Amino acid sequence: MTHTLILKSSILGDQSESGQLIDHFVSRIPASSFVSRDLAASPLPVLDGDGAQALRGGGELNEPQRALLALSNELIAELRAADRVVIAAPMYNFHVPVQLKAWIDLVCRAGVTFRYTDRGPEGLLKGKKAIVVTTRGGLHRGSSLDLITPYMQTVLGFLGITEVEFVYAEGLAMGEGTREAGLNEARNRLAELAAG
Repeated sequence: MTHTLILKSSILGDQSESGQLIDHFVSRIPASSFVSRDLAASPLPVLDGDGAQALRGGGELNEPQRALLALSNELIAELRAADRVVIAAPMYNFHVPVQLKAWIDLVCRAGVTFRYTDRGPEGLLKGKKAIVVTTRGGLHRGSSLDLITPYMQTVLGFLGITEVEFVYAEGLAMGEGTREAGLNEARNRLAELAAG
């Protein structure tokens, strides 16, 4: 049975199109177990200097630092346990939401999820698949304005997750016809991925 980690990051709650698309995918997956996190409904702390020191290890940690390290370990355990990671990455001002960036900052840990070698960094979370569902008001796929695709490809690859499928719902603010076409394209692709 496939174990799936679901990450939602939209600040729009029930109105979130990326969240609805993720739910569409999940409802079509045959026998699978899930862990789901809504990073906007239950925000993670933003990494600061004290947090960075805690994640690097060594030295005496204060209580907030110990709590942050424990949270990072919990998030990494969820990621390690997953065969597949499904990430909602709506475009906000040309990039991922800060809520998703906070998760990334807490799971990218040298010596834990990646390591440095004499040939460069090596991801330690190999053998997993990822699906990134990205919603956008305009049409950005394949253009210089699409910063999300290369960023998420880089971050996931850095962790060792190199099999990444991107699902786009674009033109969502460009009129009802364009919006529906964008959502339908994404729904159809997610249905294919769920069946495959």
